[in-house]
Amino acid sequence: MAEKFDVIIVGAGPAGSAAANVLAKAGLKVIMIERGEYPGAKNVMGGVLYRHQLQEIIPDFLDEAPLQRPIVEQRFWMLDENSAFQFGHKDLSWAKPPHNNFTVFRAQFDQWFAKKAVEQGALLVNETVVTEAIVEDGRVIGVRTDRPDGDIYADIVILADGVNSLLAKQLGFHKELKTSEVALATMQVINLPAEKIEDRFNLEPNQGATIEVFGDSTKGMVGTGFIYTNKDSISIGTGTLLSDLVKNNVRPHELLETFKQHPMVRKLIEGGEPKEYLAHLIPEGGYHSIPKLVGHGVMVVGDAAQLVNGIHREGSNLAMASGKLAAETAIMAKEVNDFSENVLDTYRIKLMESFVGQDLKKYKDATHMMAKQPQYFNEYLPLLNRAASEMFTVDGTSKWDKQKKIIGMVQERGMFKTAIDLYRMWKVMK
Repeated sequence: MAEKFDVIIVGAGPAGSAAANVLAKAGLKVIMIERGEYPGAKNVMGGVLYRHQLQEIIPDFLDEAPLQRPIVEQRFWMLDENSAFQFGHKDLSWAKPPHNNFTVFRAQFDQWFAKKAVEQGALLVNETVVTEAIVEDGRVIGVRTDRPDGDIYADIVILADGVNSLLAKQLGFHKELKTSEVALATMQVINLPAEKIEDRFNLEPNQGATIEVFGDSTKGMVGTGFIYTNKDSISIGTGTLLSDLVKNNVRPHELLETFKQHPMVRKLIEGGEPKEYLAHLIPEGGYHSIPKLVGHGVMVVGDAAQLVNGIHREGSNLAMASGKLAAETAIMAKEVNDFSENVLDTYRIKLMESFVGQDLKKYKDATHMMAKQPQYFNEYLPLLNRAASEMFTVDGTSKWDKQKKIIGMVQERGMFKTAIDLYRMWKVMK
């Protein structure tokens, strides 16, 4: 007879491991099933991990987690072909424990996070594909795997199987994702000595910086470029809506190579040794793309639930928060011995009341609006750079005349159209 668990977790990324840590610590019998050779083997993220959600699950994580650099500065570039309008924030208090956020490598971090769950008593099974959910009388009672005699049963199944969750689709929780709902992120890790990183990014030892790049980094398509500092390497990449890549017939690796050769970027990575190249789909549909999250005996978390805040570059923290809330709901359901949708819906309610649901709701129309209005990336960002260049060029022209020239640039676009576009942007970001 197949073994039965209290909870099966499909996927050992941040959401799945967060759930496993909380459940195992509470004494529940938990199994995590990971399709990769090890947790993190099939994952890539921009490289930034936020402290708060992880600390709630593992309070002393700073003592042993495989972190790279604590971030003390976050920069933003509005990139044109030969210029960049730049702004950002540097806070040296972030350099002191417990810090604010960190750069990480998912292959390292995911293994460590899953290992912590195993230390609490969870069982981790790698290189195993879950082929379908086992449903009986409308309730999920387990999963079927690609292993011989691979059926596993549980009171609750938590789906943490990534952006294109086949199990959630099998259950009818979501339809086939549209290309406008996912971004393809490509990233390269470039080895560079620590002292060069610190010199080029104006950092002290054990300090890190991030640069988010809009505009020419994605050739006017909806998305961003990014540059993150690690201990002795730099993570550089681009992420763009899949629909834009298809529409413009752009190859992701070529977009990344073009970004690396931009005159504002090239000197930051000069002399570095390419180490690793990764690509991954990221959910970008936001609030409107959140699928059904709860059914009889099942909950959906992390990327499988489309929980990514693309506006603020947040995903891993939303994933961990959802995993923790799903685990707490499972513990409560176990106490009352009721695994119905009505009871498990506590997870959905708490998730939508948390910062996760509130932030996704706040920016619910932002990505869709920018995808439908490409002028924000391919017209306004170059205009911003032209205006800045005009104002900061000292050539004997009065500042009054320069202001008139900048107003003329806006008038080329149309004052009414510009006002409407500014209103649209304010409305989706307020």
